[in-house]
Amino acid sequence: MTYRVIPVPVFDYVVFGGTGDLARRKLLPALYFRLKDGQILEGSRIIGASRREMTDDEYRTMTSEALKEFLAPVDFDEAVVSRFLQMVSYVPVDAASEGGWDELRERLELEPDRIRAFYLAVGPDIFDPICENIGKHGLVTPQTRVVIEKPLGKDLDSARRVNESVGRVFSEDQIFRIDHYLGKETVQNLMALRFANVLYGPVWNSAMIDHVQITAAETVGVGSRGDYYDHSGALRDMVQNHLLQLLCLVAMEPPDTLDANSVRDEKLKVLKALRPINDENSSIITVRGQYRAGIIDGKSVPGYLDEVTDHASETETFVAIKAEVANWRWAGVPFYLRTGKRLPSRMSEIVIFFKQVPHSIFPKGSGNIQANRLVLRLQPDEGMKQWIMIKDPGPGGMRLRHVPLDMTFAEAFQVRNPDAYERLLLDVIRGNQTLFMRRDEVEAAWKWIDPIKECWERSSTAPKPYTAGTWGPSSAVAMIERDGRNWHEDIS
Repeated sequence: MTYRVIPVPVFDYVVFGGTGDLARRKLLPALYFRLKDGQILEGSRIIGASRREMTDDEYRTMTSEALKEFLAPVDFDEAVVSRFLQMVSYVPVDAASEGGWDELRERLELEPDRIRAFYLAVGPDIFDPICENIGKHGLVTPQTRVVIEKPLGKDLDSARRVNESVGRVFSEDQIFRIDHYLGKETVQNLMALRFANVLYGPVWNSAMIDHVQITAAETVGVGSRGDYYDHSGALRDMVQNHLLQLLCLVAMEPPDTLDANSVRDEKLKVLKALRPINDENSSIITVRGQYRAGIIDGKSVPGYLDEVTDHASETETFVAIKAEVANWRWAGVPFYLRTGKRLPSRMSEIVIFFKQVPHSIFPKGSGNIQANRLVLRLQPDEGMKQWIMIKDPGPGGMRLRHVPLDMTFAEAFQVRNPDAYERLLLDVIRGNQTLFMRRDEVEAAWKWIDPIKECWERSSTAPKPYTAGTWGPSSAVAMIERDGRNWHEDIS
């Protein structure tokens, strides 16, 4: 089965931080694949920009080396790479001074009427000077967009400052706040599953759903990001954006249309409906942890405090939260959020647990009736499984089994599973903001997150230690077991 490729208009993509890790590891390979699949037209330009002095040819060499490093050998096509490198050029630009801006303007003025995107693959501390210079040098046209990466602030006040600094130069419909989780096929399929099928609509509520679990687990530690991470932590790094965005897509009401603002209006309602977490309940429904040395995949790994400068740090590397959406559809349905580093497996998934059947008609010995559950796997092996009860085939009486209806996308459609950035980078060119966060969404998320962080800071309790290679501190297990439930850990 093949999918239809619709080319986007010719564009100019300027990547600030064009020599950095994100550009090399994600952005350049994503654009290469879109060219390879015929979605990028000849004549489009990709312009790297950073303070580093480099010629066009040197940047093309760096790009070629990045593609060799981050593409599978089967995907590295010499002919396509040659075409891609012809689109690539470089301008040394100093965000905080006048250096390089005139040269960048001259290159862009060669094609003043085409779609122009600025991707700020840099730290948020230089969003303001970059945007100020973009505006001062007359680089904003009606066809211009800007893409900004997280972290969008470290709390509500700083998020507002980021939004205001970018908003002084760009209008809201030109600003694309990217969360790569929203570009994953499974996330988009959640929309199709809910709103393109009559099957789930009548049961997508508190009458039929017992609870929801959303997990984002990593086996890696902080590594070279230790200094950044120690000023962020799992709550800000993962929960405030990735996990809350997934919660919104599960819990939101059907939008009127798939128009970006219709979708984001419904997500905003969910964020505003989240029950507040404060000093009265934070110790019961939140858990924060920090990994210690352990073994992962048969290898010894250091503890968090051995990887950061502050050896007394109380920054959390694990968070578990019992969230509630206080509205008619979801009253009484807990949403358990969990994320952490140095966990046993790298996986991200949403699990919808339906309620048990109210009465069993089957005789003893038939097997236990387990509740239906829907598992949406974001990574690895994106796909969906609907777990149901069936009769075990064969004679000899009624024997019940709990089995999955399995649809792994790569196997079902026989296509390469595209990286999330491939979709999102070209959605910017299309001007489609559906999978990007609006300013009021970002700020509403921080309004819910900030009090949790403040509760932890007022508490004298340090993060709970957990051994690398386990599923976090025992208190996270105790939190969900108090409700008579267990964490979903079937990663098959």
